[in-house]
Amino acid sequence: MYYNKVDISGVDTSKLIVLKEAEKMELLKKSKTGDKKARQKLINGNLRLVLSVIQKFIGRGENADDLFQVGCIGLIKAIDNFNIEMDVRFSTYAVPMICGEVRRYMRDNNPIRVSRSLRDLAYKAMQAKEQLTNKNQREPTMKEISDLIGVKQSDVVLALESITDPVSLYEPVYSDAGDTLYVLDQVGDKNDDSNWLDEISLKEAIHLLQPREKNILYLRFFLGKTQVEVANEIGISQAQVSRLEKNTLIKIKGHV
Repeated sequence: MYYNKVDISGVDTSKLIVLKEAEKMELLKKSKTGDKKARQKLINGNLRLVLSVIQKFIGRGENADDLFQVGCIGLIKAIDNFNIEMDVRFSTYAVPMICGEVRRYMRDNNPIRVSRSLRDLAYKAMQAKEQLTNKNQREPTMKEISDLIGVKQSDVVLALESITDPVSLYEPVYSDAGDTLYVLDQVGDKNDDSNWLDEISLKEAIHLLQPREKNILYLRFFLGKTQVEVANEIGISQAQVSRLEKNTLIKIKGHV
């Protein structure tokens, strides 16, 4: 598991137990009464859940052992704060708690320094986002988040953008039959007039796009709006904007 790594933070992942939902609820009830053995068994029985959550954070330059330990802190918080009277599976409650703990750790260890006030606002916005997602069962808009925490929408966008992980110049953005295109390949020199044929091809590729595709590119790359702002403006979800943007760029690259 995790690039063939069996041992992580001294834990043999091949021997981790998996508890059934009924067992979890029984142990949660005992844990709430102060039963330390039940609490420990509950932690051990959910370590595989921690591993599955941190998998999406692997490969961002962080040590897997550190991420696992931080994820365990999130798991413990979920155990201690879970309301056994709620009609919800424990894993449904625990996953956002574990994710939140890992994200906080990665933001606090970000090499790019962000002011404390901006970071605190970002945390509030993330908490509000999780709260609204759980309540409405959908991705909230920036306006909904800003209304909930009582902050201007533009400030919320700025705060969330400030904690976004920086992208490496060697980050692959497109791959076709082993021919990989990196961010570095898209960084051009404005003083270089030798690429005028590429410019003509690019204009032709954009001309062939559908109106909505052109509009998304215009809003994103000419007006500099975020995907969430674009989604709000044209009336679709942020996930749809992301997918359309990606497919449109692939179309353009294929034509050029």
